[in-house]
Amino acid sequence: MKAHDGMYIGGEWRPASGRDTIAVVNPADEQVIGHVPAGTAEDVDAAVRAARAAFRGWAATPPAARAERIAALRDVLAARAEEIAETVTAELGSPLPLSRAVHAGVPVLVAGSYAELAASFSFEEKLGNSTVLLEPVGVVGAITPWNYPLHQIVAKVAPALAAGCTVVLKPAEDTPLTAQLFAEATREAGLPAGVFNLVTGVGAVAGRALAEHEDVDLVSFTGSTAVGRQIGAAAGAAVKRVALELGGKSANVILPGADLARAVNVGVANVMSNSGQTCSAWTRMLVDAERYEEAVALAAAAVAKYVPGERIGPVVNAGQQARVLGYIEKGVEEGARLVAGGPEAPLAQGYYVSPTVLADVTPDMTVAREEIFGPVLSLLKYTDVDDALRIANDTVYGLAGAVWGADDEEAVAFARRMDTGQVDINGGRFNPLAPFGGYKQSGVGRELGPHGLSEYLQTKSLQF
Repeated sequence: MKAHDGMYIGGEWRPASGRDTIAVVNPADEQVIGHVPAGTAEDVDAAVRAARAAFRGWAATPPAARAERIAALRDVLAARAEEIAETVTAELGSPLPLSRAVHAGVPVLVAGSYAELAASFSFEEKLGNSTVLLEPVGVVGAITPWNYPLHQIVAKVAPALAAGCTVVLKPAEDTPLTAQLFAEATREAGLPAGVFNLVTGVGAVAGRALAEHEDVDLVSFTGSTAVGRQIGAAAGAAVKRVALELGGKSANVILPGADLARAVNVGVANVMSNSGQTCSAWTRMLVDAERYEEAVALAAAAVAKYVPGERIGPVVNAGQQARVLGYIEKGVEEGARLVAGGPEAPLAQGYYVSPTVLADVTPDMTVAREEIFGPVLSLLKYTDVDDALRIANDTVYGLAGAVWGADDEEAVAFARRMDTGQVDINGGRFNPLAPFGGYKQSGVGRELGPHGLSEYLQTKSLQF
């Protein structure tokens, strides 16, 4: 894989200020596939200054012209889709079909949605004798995770560009090659120098410097709730805007009368996708007592199709592998019934985890309360619909969820009572315009669609 040995700042690749580098490892075979520079506070400062210098010009660019650049970026990403997919597979370990369909395909869809929104969005309105203006917030510091390396970048950068903001990106250190490809794409798409900037590095150094930089107006972060608290505290001390998309422990509620086989199979696929490394995964499956054992058997059969190294890839690194295996052990220790998988690594090489199903999980168990971030499904039993709602809402998180009912009306009635930001009804399809974000400790703010664009705007009123 090609890796740049500098930072993308002010429209060009510049040498890093320090000599330290980060090794990029393929989690499927544990081989080093490249090195990128470990950015310093000095690199972050140079990138922020470039973004600040470019801000006024980009903010003054008509929305239609900004839309043209975002559309050009979409087209470049589409043209380089195979290269992107291969890069994500190499540094994240996801099977190539998943990388093509999701990791390369969805960002093109999202970028296209913002090209359209930038051209059609109303940036001002009349209220009585006032004209209300929606203006770009300024320089955005974007800190993205490794689990969906390109999607998370596009979900932040595209709306920021549409709003008229400039951006400094600090990607996760596990998947920086995809971010470098994205930087190349912004240049190929004709974005003016300084509108987008990239600094690779570790979170404790480059990420911290970006979050705390006095000339960054908004920090958009996706990652763990623990780090989100730190970023929120730093942003609060500086009185700057923050958008946080954090953890989840989402419930998949199968109501009596729902199509059990379909609900279980789709639910298993949801949890196993991307090796379970999805913040919105429906990791708690709730089934009524009468059909519970049938659901357990269906889940075990469905999971058997996910063969490590074939249909399911590894988790991202050795630390994540140890963490997930530790959760499986903890679940068994606390009384969960191991139905499939287990706490032993299935392959001698690579950071693989056996797709695992835990039954007889109770709401007080660790595996029902903490985000595991691996291919682990917990099945919980409920007595009636009110009990199901109590269990579904009994979590500090509230990012996503699913409800399956005999009909949409019944499922929607239940979903309206759930304390979570997004709910799929009877297998609802992904919508790039629907707002995504959480209640409670799952975050602050929304991504995607017009609600995602609004995160990067501030309001001014003019009275006549």
